Amino acid sequence: MQIFHVRYRNSQGALMRILNAVSRRGLDLTSVHAEYAGQHHAVTLMLEATHKQIGQLYREWYAIVDVINVHSSAVVREHEEAVWAPHAPASVAEESARAARA
Repeated sequence: MQIFHVRYRNSQGALMRILNAVSRRGLDLTSVHAEYAGQHHAVTLMLEATHKQIGQLYREWYAIVDVINVHSSAVVREHEEAVWAPHAPASVAEESARAARA
């Protein structure tokens, strides 16, 4: 499992070209998070990819004019659960806390 961080200029279609590089290879996107990051934008992708696919993704992303920087890292399983796992809404947490006190 790899996490990719891509910084890009927010021009028309830039994010779609970044995501299209992944979908064209038939890779499953486990998680996608796009956000404003200073003067530019950033997208964080978590997916399973081979060494060859990682090289292809880097080449294709750097070929996109609006992409500024790309880097990746392997996911540590312990870290994956805490950061990427979905969280229950605050109202559910409050209800379970009340039930525990009663």
